[in-house]
Amino acid sequence: MIPLKSLGRLLRPGLIVAMAVLMTGCDWALFDPKGQIARDELTLLITCTVLMLLVVIPVIVLTLVFAWKYRASNTKARYEPTWHHSTAIEVVVWSIPCMIVLVLAVLTWRSSHALDPYKPLESDAKPVVVEAISLDWKWLFVYPEENVAVVNELTFPVHTPLNLKITADTVMNAFFIPHLGSMIYSMAGMETKLHLIADEAGTYHGRSSHYSGAGFSKMHFDAHAVSNDEYQAWLAKVRADAKVMDQASFAELSAERNHDWHPVTYYGSTEKGLFDWIIAKHVGDNHHFGMKHDGKAMSHEGAGHEAMNHEAMGHEGHDAAAAPAAGEAGGHDGHNADANAGAAHAGHGGSGE
Repeated sequence: MIPLKSLGRLLRPGLIVAMAVLMTGCDWALFDPKGQIARDELTLLITCTVLMLLVVIPVIVLTLVFAWKYRASNTKARYEPTWHHSTAIEVVVWSIPCMIVLVLAVLTWRSSHALDPYKPLESDAKPVVVEAISLDWKWLFVYPEENVAVVNELTFPVHTPLNLKITADTVMNAFFIPHLGSMIYSMAGMETKLHLIADEAGTYHGRSSHYSGAGFSKMHFDAHAVSNDEYQAWLAKVRADAKVMDQASFAELSAERNHDWHPVTYYGSTEKGLFDWIIAKHVGDNHHFGMKHDGKAMSHEGAGHEAMNHEAMGHEGHDAAAAPAAGEAGGHDGHNADANAGAAHAGHGGSGE
């Protein structure tokens, strides 16, 4: 009977070959860029990998060479038990990695600015603005300039910048179209931005790349890069739908927590300012800034406040109209919770910048 260890050694090469064959059917989207951003990111990835391999490969090779040359059975190898230092080796060992790190630092600095997802793309074509909202567990795409909205389908003209404004209605999520480039997060009460462009017409798979719950695996969509004529025809098709995406429709869609893939749904018109309303309705959730309210009095030393009663103030249903009792006791008649919230959120805009 063949020992288990020997059987494992015999099967290992076959398993590697089988895995390689099976992976040939995978969609290597990151290595098949279809847009300017994706191509630049692939170039950066390959460049950094090659630079690091300049150290990794020689180390691996020399490790094998030394192990073979200085094996115990090789009596011709030099034997120097008292050797402890070589200036030439130290210079090589330290100078080459330091130079590589320096080059990588310059590349990282330049690419961080060049590939900034908030940086608009230069193009003669007018950008298409899309407001993307992540829900449980689907994507809603609102075209504010076209006054339409679509669930789980993103369509835009080829060779035209796609300016995405992204937020979430529930938990944090992530928007990603691997063929086109950068990934960026969507967060409730905040707005993030992403600028992409497709240089080739086609259908590209979009997905959520951040686990967000039971229906996460079904949270994907198709991104269609089409010609201008096809884009206008698609808009006409969407506008023909009688459904309206307003606050009531959004609330209904948000409450539907699908575990299976949500079918593509068209809304022929939208309520103006819906995206800003979605952000604004979550801003109040951030009033506490991580503070734990235990119902006890809080003192403000040197501020003239004797006490601040929070017994009637909970984390859920935080009433912005409730005024602290200490404001009245300290003579601050105009000091209420609205002022506190406004001061706490000074500069906290929806742009995310």
